[in-house]
Amino acid sequence: MELIQRYEFIFYFILIILAVLLILYLIRAVIGPRLTDRLVSINMIGTMVTTMIAILAVIKEEGYLVDVCLIYAMISFLAIVVLTKVYTGAYLEAKDHHKEINGGKKDGNS
Repeated sequence: MELIQRYEFIFYFILIILAVLLILYLIRAVIGPRLTDRLVSINMIGTMVTTMIAILAVIKEEGYLVDVCLIYAMISFLAIVVLTKVYTGAYLEAKDHHKEINGGKKDGNS
């Protein structure tokens, strides 16, 4: 208890830093030039939100927040897996379509 009160200022400082980083990753997810940039940004946002919930669980001394943190981490992981699967399927489909248009050639110039 005393240890948490002693480091409470540091915990709040870390929360502020994570909030700023969360906003920066959100901007990166919106304007990211490639889909992979967006996927990495979304993954980092999920990781940072999980960390923020865990820090709040320590500060507020609420055990149920740890359960919320674990559930959020699982949902975030599953969302990234599904988005990656969809992206991989779309990439392979576009690659096959490009191959059909070019007649099986590696590049369209020759």
